[in-house]
Amino acid sequence: MNTFRQAARTRDFCVSAELFLSPESSAATIAEQAKLLKDHVDGVLLTDNQFGQLHMSTLAAAALLIANGVDPIMQLSCRNRNRIALLSDLLGAGALGVTSLILVKGNHVPDGFEPRPKAVLDVDATELIATATRIRSDERLPALSDFYVGGIVTAHRPEPDWTPRTLLRKIEVGAQFMMTNVCMDLAILRSWFRHLVAAKILRRVDMIVSIAIPESADDAHWLCRNRPNFQIPDALIRRLEQARDAEQEGVAIAAEMLAEVAAIPGVSGVHLMATRNLAAIPAVLADAGQAPRQAV
Repeated sequence: MNTFRQAARTRDFCVSAELFLSPESSAATIAEQAKLLKDHVDGVLLTDNQFGQLHMSTLAAAALLIANGVDPIMQLSCRNRNRIALLSDLLGAGALGVTSLILVKGNHVPDGFEPRPKAVLDVDATELIATATRIRSDERLPALSDFYVGGIVTAHRPEPDWTPRTLLRKIEVGAQFMMTNVCMDLAILRSWFRHLVAAKILRRVDMIVSIAIPESADDAHWLCRNRPNFQIPDALIRRLEQARDAEQEGVAIAAEMLAEVAAIPGVSGVHLMATRNLAAIPAVLADAGQAPRQAV
């Protein structure tokens, strides 16, 4: 099975996506989603109860994806576990054959979530990346020797003297790739990447840009209201409002974004997030002229 790690290391441009996890997720539903995505992406992100959304563990979901021939990018959140539980899941991921990790602090659980869970935060994201890096280099644990370790970052329009201290710290402790929060503002992305290229940061880390595929203007509004650091310009939302077929317009917008992002110097790949219909991901890649991954 080809992996996201291999694609990031050997291709100029890699593609990932995330599938839908919910309380109703089962082996059968994950197998169905894996079948839909496997020929089109290099890896599939499994978010760890993101924004308080309850679903099966990413460790279990990763095992199901591997069994269905899809490489998982497994997310672990500091919000949900203490350091012993995090270490245990890292060891379990290595034993299962997981090769790529995204290690995050975890977002605030939305108000109204009952019964209210307590945030653990025994370590922060930088410390967890450092821990995974130390484990990866432990000669007694050969199964973990080649984890591809990543984190999350938010693109923004930097001031001329901006220094990305948090990003640099994560790179210094071992992060090999970073995935942005959804950003569909090309002006921001171009400005941000110019700064990163000039600072030679992208010689040290692979940067993946996240793009949403909203099915309607309501979807886009909801993401902007409820997902911290997601950036979808008003002009794109107006296109969805004015479109005869908003679902198809969302695919067209994402395909246009993908093509523009791929041309930005320093971008290593894209991550696609569908809001409702997972079939939109292959449609976006086809519209953007991305060949099926098995053909690349």
